Amino acid sequence: MLDEATDFRAEADELHAFLCTLGEADWNRPTTFQRWTPWDVVAHLHLYDQVSLASLAGGDAFAEERNKLVGRIAKGTTNADLARERFGTLGAAELLARWIDGARDLSTQLAGSDPKRRLPWFGPDMGVRMFTTARMMETWAHGQEVYDLLRVERRPTDRLRHIAEIGVRTYAWTFVNRKLEVPGPAPYVRLVAPSGAVWEWNDPSETSRVAGTAIDFCQTVTQVRNFLDTKLEVVGDVAMRWMAIAQCFAGGAADPPKPGTRTA
Repeated sequence: MLDEATDFRAEADELHAFLCTLGEADWNRPTTFQRWTPWDVVAHLHLYDQVSLASLAGGDAFAEERNKLVGRIAKGTTNADLARERFGTLGAAELLARWIDGARDLSTQLAGSDPKRRLPWFGPDMGVRMFTTARMMETWAHGQEVYDLLRVERRPTDRLRHIAEIGVRTYAWTFVNRKLEVPGPAPYVRLVAPSGAVWEWNDPSETSRVAGTAIDFCQTVTQVRNFLDTKLEVVGDVAMRWMAIAQCFAGGAADPPKPGTRTA
């Protein structure tokens, strides 16, 4: 079984357990992410988990789903509206149950897939491992909105290694996605994991580096936080330019939150 699939399942189960503690009124409270409610968060995760299952089912099934969604987004329909249209008749309890069942099914199917298989998505095709990491990253990142709303401190785990990896690997893509020239070699990245382990990427450098905790780095590359609201040590022009716009998720260029607008 893929470690990524096991950790995706664990991430979904942990978020599900937390969401089960929400009161009825909490489901309609706006978060600091585009004023999405917890209901919107779960509906969005469920929608794209279902699209992911279509990707696993084969090219025709996914192409139909992708074309439908891309066409609506091109006309100005938001992701939140798409999810509301699809699941708007569901109450929070039923939506939550459907989402976790779908996420578990997705993790099981990904775990049983050939790691060398390429899966279609909205950008370039992805290998199964990267695809699974992307679903885990989405689950973790959007879950943070609800933790922030309820002012509950989240206990990080070393599952963040997968998100940190995708964050580092999308260094060049962050700039290309904005039609910007990649400013130079990727900075050295040194992170301290929740367990205390040290994770490192790229050539060591005293003049071009990003250092700090894995949680701060992962929150930055998923745009859960502005890097200025973290304790990351960012050294050098290239590293500063990267952290200012870092984006490890697919789709059009997105800006991180303004400093001070999304904090614990």
